[in-house]
Amino acid sequence: MRMPELLNALGVPYQTEGHKHCRPGWLNMPCCWCAGNPGLHLGWDLEREHFYCWRCGGHPTVKTLARLSGKSPSQIRQLMREYGGRPRFHFQPKRAPRAKGFRLPSNIGPLQSQHHRYLLSRGFNSKELEREWGLLGTGPISMLDGRDYKNRIIAPIVWDGHTVSFQGRSISTTSGIKYKACPKDRELINHKHILYGKQEHWTETGICVEGITDVWRLGPSAFATFGIEYSIQQVKLMAWNFRRIFVMFDDDPQAVRQAEKLVADLRFAGVEAYRKPVEGDPGGMRQEDAHDLVNRLILK
Repeated sequence: MRMPELLNALGVPYQTEGHKHCRPGWLNMPCCWCAGNPGLHLGWDLEREHFYCWRCGGHPTVKTLARLSGKSPSQIRQLMREYGGRPRFHFQPKRAPRAKGFRLPSNIGPLQSQHHRYLLSRGFNSKELEREWGLLGTGPISMLDGRDYKNRIIAPIVWDGHTVSFQGRSISTTSGIKYKACPKDRELINHKHILYGKQEHWTETGICVEGITDVWRLGPSAFATFGIEYSIQQVKLMAWNFRRIFVMFDDDPQAVRQAEKLVADLRFAGVEAYRKPVEGDPGGMRQEDAHDLVNRLILK
């Protein structure tokens, strides 16, 4: 995409590599996501075509250009086509027909000591996760529509700024079912038709993982399909939101086969896709190793 010409057309000032604060191969400007900071921290990578702020991380192209210019996302998409941007089909997940209203399980509230202990035992910063992902916890009694959600961490599933479903992760070592989803007739959108992650932080490159704890480990550049079985709706959303995707499922044979199948489906949909092998599962990585891996993949 001819980003210098597009920025000129939008009236957005930028600096090139001749400026002392610009790296070769980048266009730099003040970050529209870092309120009140005057530095040239926001950069556009001319080779890999994505925005990245050295203070607050990556940001989606359309939303960033809309913020920088004051134009609507639809206007930005049209201009991107005129300046060589890769046109993408738009896919909007349908709201689910439901007989009941959306509800969370009973006896739910902030994470308690037992929930924090579980997360700490897995090497997570429990308080940071609770704040960033809106995590809630249930105690020894918790029900919804006759289903038992006791002793679980409840992760709200947010899409386009609205909580549309949830998934519960057991903190008990004796529970036979690790994950329990929201009852289908309570979901505003079927969770298998969307992706779990921080949409506002997605860039042109994403990391696809199986579950919510994998996303917690890898951070906002990752998104989950809620298991290795994915839907055509999820593939469409990946193709709409990302130009390049690394698929990082667990290392068991079935997960590897599904990862390879997803890579093939994504390539057919026009996405630059690769399988990234990992030992065990991403959620079990050391946090430092996860950060290093994400930085290598996103800035690769």
